[in-house]
Amino acid sequence: MDPITRHNVVLSGVEGGPTMLFAHGFGCDQNMWQRVAPAFAKDFRVVTFDYVGAGAADLSSYDPERYSTLAGYAGDVIDIVEALGVGDVIFVGHSVSAMIGALACIERPDLFAQLVMVGPSARYIDDVDYVGGFSEADIDQLLESMASNYLGWSRAMAPAIAANPDRPELGGELTESFCRTDPDIARQFAEVTFRSDNRGDLHRLKTPTLVIQVRDDIIAPQSAGELVRDEVPDVAYVLLDTSGHCPHLTAPDETIAAIASFVS
Repeated sequence: MDPITRHNVVLSGVEGGPTMLFAHGFGCDQNMWQRVAPAFAKDFRVVTFDYVGAGAADLSSYDPERYSTLAGYAGDVIDIVEALGVGDVIFVGHSVSAMIGALACIERPDLFAQLVMVGPSARYIDDVDYVGGFSEADIDQLLESMASNYLGWSRAMAPAIAANPDRPELGGELTESFCRTDPDIARQFAEVTFRSDNRGDLHRLKTPTLVIQVRDDIIAPQSAGELVRDEVPDVAYVLLDTSGHCPHLTAPDETIAAIASFVS
């Protein structure tokens, strides 16, 4: 199956214009970009897609071996860009897609002009002199909860991830997104995500990069974003004075402004 069909690729904006590719995070699909991506449609060819196991991507294409590391997902990104026949792509990746985008840019720097990382973390588990936000035991418990009751885990975790308790509809939207994801694939994707360590890859990234960090983020704390900022050679850094791991959902205007300033 061709990558465009496999990943439910959706094109909008200026045909023939510079390409901006939006990649969703764990538990989400391309609909999570609906508050941000359209803002760039008047100047860019906007591309959104779903990873296999999410949204309307082809579920039968899931290969546990391929997706046992983030490199498999980076390969999908490269496949999509090659199928589109474009270069100088601006890749905008949320959460784990920030590292997936970094790996794609390292593998094929000829395809990408800029990289935007929204809420990135190169390692989620704490280490010596590093705060990733989770202990090994935290991750073990998280994965066990997902395996035993994925829907219950989703309903409990999504509002906390979105934060903004005064706007419960946002947590509800994230919950619905989690619940649309195949539970078995989500569990495997979570393990790959939360046990990955890409700190050693950051210095290899030569693509101009923007890190968008949220002040109060329970998934990717400021220490995680600051490490990415300090290790990537060509980097800009924006700290959003807001809460939650999904600023494209909870603070779209600020997220749009940060991206627009960087890509201009």
